[in-house]
Amino acid sequence: MIERYSTDAMTELWSDENRYSTWLEVELAVCRAWMEDGLVPPGDLKTIEERASIDVKRITEIENEVHHDVIAFVSSLTEKTGPSGRFIHMGLTSSDVLDTAASIVITRGIDILVSALDELMDSLLRAAWKYRYTPCAGRTHGIHAEPLSFGLKILNWYSQAGRDRERLEAARRHISVGKISGAVGTYAHCPPHIEERVCELLGLSPAPVSSQILQRDRHAEVLYAIASLGAGLERIATEIRHLQRTEVLEAAEPFGRGQKGSSAMPHKRNPILCERICGMARLLRSYSNSALENIALWHERDISHSSVERVIWPDGFHLAHYMLLKMLDIVSGMDVYPESMADNLDLTGGLVYSQRVLLELVKKGMTREQAYSVVQENAMHCWSGNKSFRELLINDPRVHEKMEREELETLFDNDYFLRFVDTVFERFPDPS
Repeated sequence: MIERYSTDAMTELWSDENRYSTWLEVELAVCRAWMEDGLVPPGDLKTIEERASIDVKRITEIENEVHHDVIAFVSSLTEKTGPSGRFIHMGLTSSDVLDTAASIVITRGIDILVSALDELMDSLLRAAWKYRYTPCAGRTHGIHAEPLSFGLKILNWYSQAGRDRERLEAARRHISVGKISGAVGTYAHCPPHIEERVCELLGLSPAPVSSQILQRDRHAEVLYAIASLGAGLERIATEIRHLQRTEVLEAAEPFGRGQKGSSAMPHKRNPILCERICGMARLLRSYSNSALENIALWHERDISHSSVERVIWPDGFHLAHYMLLKMLDIVSGMDVYPESMADNLDLTGGLVYSQRVLLELVKKGMTREQAYSVVQENAMHCWSGNKSFRELLINDPRVHEKMEREELETLFDNDYFLRFVDTVFERFPDPS
């Protein structure tokens, strides 16, 4: 299997280098806003912009001494910028930088996820249209129900992916805010117009009200959207895992040349990618719960959320991105077996057509209770291995009294169940 897409963009986004670089974006925007307001001389701003740069090693050295990451960061900048560095971090508290920068990183992370999701949705849509007329057994409770098309099954996945995309976009809107409001959100040392200008420079909106931090319901919404996306991917993966079972074998995830499925059994072809996605979805759900628990903090803030976010933010985005790329590989390379689908439709000897027989007997004059009893009785005999459902019905005088054999035969037809497939597909774009 060929890896067509890379996780490099997400890795770079959550790197230490980019974390500090984004903090620097915020600090420089604040310095520029202060310059425009007359506090920072233009020459000092020019010096800061030219000399301020990220030195991860030096920041780490200082942090090991002072045990405060933002102080270490600011100190490393002032070392490079000399006397002009006194204007860096003017009127700010650490969370002004941390939370505003986090909003930038998170919005960029969502953009990466949406881009990958768009690729997956395109692949799903193409597969759905390709198999829109391919009949297969629908299953409820794991038991054959009625025929549907395999393309309709995939179209359902596509539709859910679209809702996941909408949730990501909504979460992006709500997290695209900054705050430069100081230690408890009162703007005591940095007036609101500075915050407005900083957010404008950074492509954010000012939070209407904040404490020392941006309130964590925004971040919980992001983690929920990511966890919901993961659950949708898990839904697809779970279905493929079931369809890949030996006794079903209607579809299977791709199996690369040279790939091996078992150290002991050379015949094995296991759905390891789908199983991996299912496991990762569990992690994403736990991260969503952790994000919800971060909403309630003491007073204007405590620091209990910080250690959690250092794990769940980068891990959550990495997991979701990786899962998207893996699912794209799975869907675009999925093996589909229409012949097995047809064989499985016949597996129960026609039981999947029972409701149509029931309704036809009602139309012919039986009460629903009578028709249900006749159909169920024959169905139970069929389950027991006593001939096919069709044969049993043909030989049942109660059925024969209501319709001829030829008429009964017409009820066992997949096309009847797929006759509105085009109507559903017309609600979605045609990828051709």
